[in-house]
Amino acid sequence: MSTTSTEVLAFPNIRAIVRDNGTAEVVVAGNSRIVPAGESLQDLRNNAMALVVGEAQTLNRPVRVQIEDPEGHGELIVHPDNRIESVSYEPRPARRRAEASGPTSERAAPAVIDTVPAPSPEPVAAPAEPAVAIAAAVDRQQWPPNPVASETTAAPDTSDPETAVLTEERPATRRSLNETSFLVSAPVLEPATQGWRGALTRLGFRMAPSAEELSEREDIRMVSQHWPGPRTIAVVNRKGGANKTPTVVMLSAILARYSGAATVAWDNNESQGTLGWRTEKGAHDRSVLDLIDSSTELLSPSTNAAEIAKYVHHQTADKFDVLRSDENEEGDHEVTAEEVDIAHQVLTRYYRLVVMDSGNTARAANWRRMIHHTNQLVVPVTAIEDRAEAARLTLQTLESRGGHDAELARNAVVIVSESTDAKRAMSGDALKRAKDEAQRIADGFEPFVRAVVRIPYDPALVNGPIRYEALQPATQRAWLAAAAAVAKGL
Repeated sequence: MSTTSTEVLAFPNIRAIVRDNGTAEVVVAGNSRIVPAGESLQDLRNNAMALVVGEAQTLNRPVRVQIEDPEGHGELIVHPDNRIESVSYEPRPARRRAEASGPTSERAAPAVIDTVPAPSPEPVAAPAEPAVAIAAAVDRQQWPPNPVASETTAAPDTSDPETAVLTEERPATRRSLNETSFLVSAPVLEPATQGWRGALTRLGFRMAPSAEELSEREDIRMVSQHWPGPRTIAVVNRKGGANKTPTVVMLSAILARYSGAATVAWDNNESQGTLGWRTEKGAHDRSVLDLIDSSTELLSPSTNAAEIAKYVHHQTADKFDVLRSDENEEGDHEVTAEEVDIAHQVLTRYYRLVVMDSGNTARAANWRRMIHHTNQLVVPVTAIEDRAEAARLTLQTLESRGGHDAELARNAVVIVSESTDAKRAMSGDALKRAKDEAQRIADGFEPFVRAVVRIPYDPALVNGPIRYEALQPATQRAWLAAAAAVAKGL
């Protein structure tokens, strides 16, 4: 299967350079590695590719490599399993006849397939019979990836002396300045900061980051984006106790912390929601109903942006705001579809990210209107059968409605949390059963949605106000991966 260059990370910046004088080097993130000598230009190429394959195996992912040798330059994608794919290759202008008649005239590259196995870093074998050696060279050839001479261009007849002179003195075609740039496109790869690699870096030995650290950096990059215009995330499941509110809090905290974008978590429960119970309370008791009543003032061009603080509850550690649902025990007002529109209009004026908690009734007017405004659907589920079944039915309901609702269901992110209680948390058997059940449920959802992320059990998510810093490191890492999966859909 071929890979497009945009699917492969641009770092570390790797260059493979083979020179006329029989030397070569591979430069990885500015660090040069000398390529073992060979008996021919192709041996040098093979040995250089062996070093690049080793780098891909260390990172456990494909890498991009810029290639340059006396015959041309271009770009390859090198895989850990020794596969090599051609992205581009441009031969150098034809050499003069006098130069071509020298020892390098045998280096014309044969036509090859774009994707071929790279040579293993083994000692060079003894010379074979001429016919066998030629066949082996064609079979192993991967650089340059295209023939130097075009098959459709007839070679000039150099038997005539006048023609030969014209061929030698014809100037090479100049390239357009639009085809090049002196700017370095690949970012400089920062050294490792985690694990033993990070420890060695701090001691003065610059070490490349591990695959795990590179994956974490990519997730941080994803959640640190800013999108053109506001984005709305809806967290839904028809069953209570499915981890909706903790999911809203964690997604809001991570997106606000890393992106710095103004973020609000909105409790759009048709009855009294629990988002206010699990988050920090401000110096007032206002809720979504108060915000709706003041919408005309809040939407006025003359209103200062700080006025929104009268209606939301700021989370001082996790840097997002909370818009609570109505908690009046005597009240009987239920938010209508029109009021959802009003509240959403107000919030998207003051915030770039709106993360919506929801109730358990997919038929409710405020629930359906929330879906209308949603850009990314998130379906949390604890690893319990009835919660998983409720999540499946929620997705099925949206899919059956077609259009925007069905598209949200197909591109949903399902977040599966391991389920156990605090009394059983110290039991190894209980934790293993919880992990096995979470994996079974995750595997069941995977074919039907865009992404599935598992979250380990963490007692800090069970009771009381939720704080990102209170979570165990493994739980923080899992929620970062979940937020990155959500951000990819925005």
